[in-house]
Amino acid sequence: MEKCYISVTTMQFHRKQYLDLMTFGHAERPMFVELFGPLVGLEKEWLAQGATPDELSLEAFDWDYVPVITCGGATGVFGGPPPVVLEETDEILIRRDEMGRRTKLIKSAATIPLPMDHPVQDMDSWLKIKPLFTFREDRIDQDAIARARAAQEQGTLVVAYIPGGFDIPRELMGEELSCMAYYEQPELMQDIIATMQDTSLRVLERVTDTLMIDQLSVHEDLAGKAGPMIGPAQIEAFIKPYFLSVWDLVHSRGTNIFDMDSDGNMWRVLDAFIGCGLNSMHPMEPAAGMDVVEVRKRYGSKLAIRGGIDKHVLRTDKAAIRAELEYKLQPLMREGGIAFGLDHRIPNGTPIENYRYYVDLGREILGLPPRNGSSKGWRRMAFKYTLANRGTLVEPRIPQAETRGGAPSRVRVSAGGHHRGTEQHSSDGFVARGQTGPRHPINDTTEPDIHTGRPERGTFPSPCGRST
Repeated sequence: MEKCYISVTTMQFHRKQYLDLMTFGHAERPMFVELFGPLVGLEKEWLAQGATPDELSLEAFDWDYVPVITCGGATGVFGGPPPVVLEETDEILIRRDEMGRRTKLIKSAATIPLPMDHPVQDMDSWLKIKPLFTFREDRIDQDAIARARAAQEQGTLVVAYIPGGFDIPRELMGEELSCMAYYEQPELMQDIIATMQDTSLRVLERVTDTLMIDQLSVHEDLAGKAGPMIGPAQIEAFIKPYFLSVWDLVHSRGTNIFDMDSDGNMWRVLDAFIGCGLNSMHPMEPAAGMDVVEVRKRYGSKLAIRGGIDKHVLRTDKAAIRAELEYKLQPLMREGGIAFGLDHRIPNGTPIENYRYYVDLGREILGLPPRNGSSKGWRRMAFKYTLANRGTLVEPRIPQAETRGGAPSRVRVSAGGHHRGTEQHSSDGFVARGQTGPRHPINDTTEPDIHTGRPERGTFPSPCGRST
């Protein structure tokens, strides 16, 4: 891969700088990011503690980011009916989404709605909804591809999303039925995944005829504290043919990063996913047993990382914050292949003073210039419910984004990220079609994040761009 030696003089990375960093090439300096932003309720806490407007938007913390744009091809849920509000009060929002599910959002406690039912139980019910996943010509937006090419020339990272091999069956059937289906309805699982594989290959083959994709991304969220909900055998038999075929296609045409978003303890399946072509993962949750220092010692340059800093430490004291940062930001971890950041959203109960200390100490350890008040990084994003490839939309809270066709048309996000029906912002800070999903019962470490579909613009430090 061509190496880039452009000096990073601001908190905005050029795509070549980001690619060099995350592929263990030449890196001018480390990258320090905020992947997701605060949980619901933290803004109120910080306001009571005297936080400034720029601190509430996170601009004051001058986080690193790389501009991101999606590739112009939609690979996930596509062409379903628009979401419909069935009931709304001050406390709840119940909608019917693009897949026909009823979903419920508790406004005071969450930004991600939970499905109340699922459309697929067997092959017959899958065949009714299968057209939402099959290839059609209008999945390819030539105007969006042209915009991506132009943005790429200016240093914007081009990202393609594919639907998760575990995530989409789970969204269609629920956790329990989808996990049992690997054993009791293998033909159903094979048909769902083969359909996503065919659509993703046909879309991305067309896209990459005229555009090089910088990063392939997939959202899975398939683990909790106790470990993953599927094992290496299921990955090998069902998911690997899908992932590896798509990766082989885009990698042969210049793509060098294949990133997965999954919370929880992924140790038991890391080897299996690396065998599928995966070479990057986030957010690496310490509360679930994911120690990024141990990951780096075991996998070296085989696996790039985003996140990994224990968010819960921020609720303790400055001594604990220092100990966490000195361990996670040690010299071994500063040899490339990592965007340092919290392992998920900033938890409630985090004092604003602790967050300020975390930011300033992290910058000091990494040798980054101190905040000066005049330089400002990306603004945080707010999750907004909507459906599609498994991703949630996001809109900037401050200020309002430009809009086009009733949806935000452009945002800045950090270097992390999450993400297609009609173009809208995803949690990565991208404009995208995205489908939200359930909180996983066995994953009590955090709320799940979101990804996949067809966003358009954003920035990257949040899983792939910027998000909350």
